[in-house]
Amino acid sequence: GADGADGAVGEPGPQGEEGVQGEKGPDGDQGATGEAGAQGDEGPQGGDGEKGPGGDQGDVGETGAPGDDANDGAKGEPGQDAEDGEEGEKGTKGSTPWHPETDIIYEEIWDELVSFLDKLISEEFEDIGQDGEEGPEGPEGEQGDMGEDGVNGEDGANGTRGEDGADGVDGDVGPDGADGADGEQGATGDQGPDGADGPQGDDGDVGEDGPDGDEGAEGDQGEAGADGEEGDQGDCGCEKRPLPCPSCDVHVVTRHSQTTEIPECPDGFKALWTGYSLVMLEGNGYSLAQELGSAGSCLEEFQTVPMMQCSGGQVCNHGVRTDKAFYLANEQNPDFTVKPESNLDDLIGFVSRCAVCGGPSKIIARHSFTAEVPECPEGFEEIWEGFSYLMVTSSGASGGGQTLASAGSCLEEFYVPTFVECLGRGTCAYYINNLDYWLAQNPDMTQPGMWGMGNVYSGLDEIMDQGVARCTVCARNTLEL
Repeated sequence: GADGADGAVGEPGPQGEEGVQGEKGPDGDQGATGEAGAQGDEGPQGGDGEKGPGGDQGDVGETGAPGDDANDGAKGEPGQDAEDGEEGEKGTKGSTPWHPETDIIYEEIWDELVSFLDKLISEEFEDIGQDGEEGPEGPEGEQGDMGEDGVNGEDGANGTRGEDGADGVDGDVGPDGADGADGEQGATGDQGPDGADGPQGDDGDVGEDGPDGDEGAEGDQGEAGADGEEGDQGDCGCEKRPLPCPSCDVHVVTRHSQTTEIPECPDGFKALWTGYSLVMLEGNGYSLAQELGSAGSCLEEFQTVPMMQCSGGQVCNHGVRTDKAFYLANEQNPDFTVKPESNLDDLIGFVSRCAVCGGPSKIIARHSFTAEVPECPEGFEEIWEGFSYLMVTSSGASGGGQTLASAGSCLEEFYVPTFVECLGRGTCAYYINNLDYWLAQNPDMTQPGMWGMGNVYSGLDEIMDQGVARCTVCARNTLEL
């Protein structure tokens, strides 16, 4: 049926108890849409009434026309809080009013709902009239609550300076101030007169001993003492001596620096003299080589040709034109284009220095015939390592070699040529026809005796890496004899 007009708002009723929830009624049929009634005045809000049992769901009425705007009514008093009622039993699940059948899909339900709403809107809202005239102004409402505090305004401009006030009355005298800081010390006064002599003090402690005086003059020699008793029988000399006594044998080795500096002797050896490294002498086409490990290869004085030629007529000639002397050089890359030098100071700059050393150890040389430095035998220790030097030749049939067991066959530097040639006329120079012979490397061979034949090594790096053999000079450890 059509909706009735709103009734007057009643007085707030007393708070009722919450009733028992009723059972859910069956779904009602959909009713026709009723006309909208006029909107009444809003009455005061009533108190909460008792909760009645749930009624059956009525049919949906037709939409009524909108009523005129009414004035807002006075706000009603809030009702008393009701106590919570007992929770009702869960109702049975209702059926879908549109399609009770559960096998209809949602797309069909949506299509029917859209079609129904389109039809309802086209039938009910096509004759909506224009807006009515504005109603009369309502009565003035009650005064609203006080609004929140506004934002603080900006500071005002500074005011002008006021006039000076009148002089105040003199205050009371204040309490005494704290003591001031001590003043700086005054200047020292004049010295007063000497005081009277005091009584004599006690004796002081004995002072420390003074430093020793200078040594006195040597006294006269005393009388000879009495002969001592005869000592025990001594050990035989040159036999094995107890530790740490070294062997009583003396061995000599010569070391060549191949520089202008005098070399140091090996550990345990003492320098007997130093000099200049002589390799070979040549006279009248014949030569005499000096073993570089012996003392004869280290001349204490330098001469271009340290010999003279004597005939049977008691005549000797020093510096014959054909006489020659060969010295170890100290230049790795000599300049063959330099003219022969004749100034003695300049000549000495070409010659190596040497030292003759004496010590208790036996000296031997060992050659590897490879690019690797060999190790010393058991009981020996290394004193230097070098390159295996064999012999030297000059023009003609002259030449000379080294004993491979001697330290002279193991030179610490590799120079080509190894020596400088000095002539009887007093000059020294490098000559291209002078030849050196070195031991060659002989690595693993596929054809014994054939490896290396015909090979040419060019440049110091290639010669030292692939050509010349290495060696070690070893000294016998005397403590293990």
